[in-house]
Amino acid sequence: MRSSNPVFSRRGFSRDNGYAGFNAAPQAGPAVQTGNPYAGTNPYAQQQGYGAPPQAARMTMDDVVMRTGMTLGTVIVGAAIAWIMQMPLGLAIGAALVAMVLALVQSFKRKPSPALILSYAAFEGLFLGALSGAINAQFAGAPMQAVLGTMAVFVGVLIAYKTRIIRVNQRFYRFVMAAAIGFMLLTAVNLLFMVFGGGDGLGFRSGGLGIIFGIVGIVLGAAFLALDFKQVEDGLAYGAPREESWLAAFGLTLTLVWIYLEMLRLIAILRGD
Repeated sequence: MRSSNPVFSRRGFSRDNGYAGFNAAPQAGPAVQTGNPYAGTNPYAQQQGYGAPPQAARMTMDDVVMRTGMTLGTVIVGAAIAWIMQMPLGLAIGAALVAMVLALVQSFKRKPSPALILSYAAFEGLFLGALSGAINAQFAGAPMQAVLGTMAVFVGVLIAYKTRIIRVNQRFYRFVMAAAIGFMLLTAVNLLFMVFGGGDGLGFRSGGLGIIFGIVGIVLGAAFLALDFKQVEDGLAYGAPREESWLAAFGLTLTLVWIYLEMLRLIAILRGD
């Protein structure tokens, strides 16, 4: 699976004719004998002409749900520890940097590493817990509002995806990726202005511009959530190996963390005005 997350990417349905199997029907037949190990209609067919992994070794929806539950559960435990211990923001930023490094290492690995993914989730949880505690001290109840908002986005996108209100195709993918690149560049520029110019940089963290920027961030996260659902659906249809369920859990966790942070920031701006 190639990541749909706005920050990281991971390996995936590497195909010559498109992204995530958009241009071919899923099947588990033998691969065409070329130099590309994913060259048939099935990206998980073996290079030697064998079919997809045996049925018992294929990813199932139960695998995805269980791995995602484990990863998100680790985030929640880490967040609870940081919240209860009132972890200083300085240490929380350090935990966020460690989480970023672990996520980058996993994104460049050819195979998913459960230890890396769960370690990322633990450190990410510490950061989220400390940040949420600091914001809650200023705006009581804001983290819970952000959690409920994130859950609402997840359910809404899932319903829209299952009813095909949202149709994930190559055009959708290209548009979302272009928007994500622009969003990340603006965020980086704003950060540079904040570091060297002081204050709020370009104003993306407060006022009307901050509200608009926050809404865009949430909508972008919802779009990446739809891409994550597409990747899970394709993985099940193509008979992906069971280990790929860890990548699905990793991608969903990254996206949900993104949405929660944007939701938390937007709520803080709204309540601070």
